[in-house]
Amino acid sequence: MLRILLINDTPKKVGRLKNALLEAGFDVIDESGLTIDLPERLEAVRPDVVLIDTESPGRDMMEQVVLVTRDQPRPIVMFTDDHDPGVMRQAIQAGVSAYIVEGIHAERLQPILDVAMARFESDQALRAQLQVRDAQLAERKRIELAKGLLMKMKNCSEDEAYTLMRRQAMSRQQKLIQVAEQVIATHEMLGA
Repeated sequence: MLRILLINDTPKKVGRLKNALLEAGFDVIDESGLTIDLPERLEAVRPDVVLIDTESPGRDMMEQVVLVTRDQPRPIVMFTDDHDPGVMRQAIQAGVSAYIVEGIHAERLQPILDVAMARFESDQALRAQLQVRDAQLAERKRIELAKGLLMKMKNCSEDEAYTLMRRQAMSRQQKLIQVAEQVIATHEMLGA
């Protein structure tokens, strides 16, 4: 069963989402107002999903969502009365997995949570791929830099510099990036 943290930012409609969750058979492990430090609360209760019940998400709420998305990613579902497309875009950009306007019905909660979880997993996979590609690009730039430094130090062609680095990597059972970092470090140390 999903562990749900409910953030209730609706003093006029206290309990509407919690009642719908309980009616649908979900377990609300904690309920808080937004005056809390959301990242700290997440660390303490470790929910699977965060549900936010709000009339209209404000700047403080969006900042809390951004912090959670950056440091402790979780699916976040926002239930709101705010139809404003701009606010919806801000919420999605902040890290909200599902933005639900009007009407909380117990029978809709499971499909909403399923969609939010699937979207969250998809977003996390894309972020992981982006991080891998960024790391690969950074490695390629460092290898190109090392190759250029070797070309100057050895007065050789690009192919010869690359061959030297590959041979060094193979003979020392290292990755090419490790050899490139050694070349760069040596160059910096010698101040060449």
